[in-house]
Amino acid sequence: MGIFGTLLGWATWWDGAALTHRLGIRSNRRMGADAAGNVYFEGKPDMNGIPRRYVLYKGANDASRVPPEWHGWLHHQVDDLPDSSLPPPRRWEKEAKPNLTGTAAAYRPAGALESGGKRAPATGDYEAWTPDAV
Repeated sequence: MGIFGTLLGWATWWDGAALTHRLGIRSNRRMGADAAGNVYFEGKPDMNGIPRRYVLYKGANDASRVPPEWHGWLHHQVDDLPDSSLPPPRRWEKEAKPNLTGTAAAYRPAGALESGGKRAPATGDYEAWTPDAV
């Protein structure tokens, strides 16, 4: 990683928490972590008396990497931690996936430039409009 990468990691917000954010969050209470390694904190109440809730991402800061149960906790939809307030997952539920846009695993339909740019030929069920046809 080198000295530049270390300094950049301390100062930037887009790839993990900046040093100033890490130092400021130390006074807050650690509430838990998810399977992806993101850590959740609860801090002092705001002016309305509602405690502030934070997430420190492991890796890139991407809100789609927060699982649904922790999203509900962050936005005060549930007061208890997800482990104690939610029922166990049902067998038909799938794991939440992060937003894959911009990655190699993103959806690319037929005809997209990234998948060759070739579309299926027209089927002939379309008649072009012309202004002379009345």
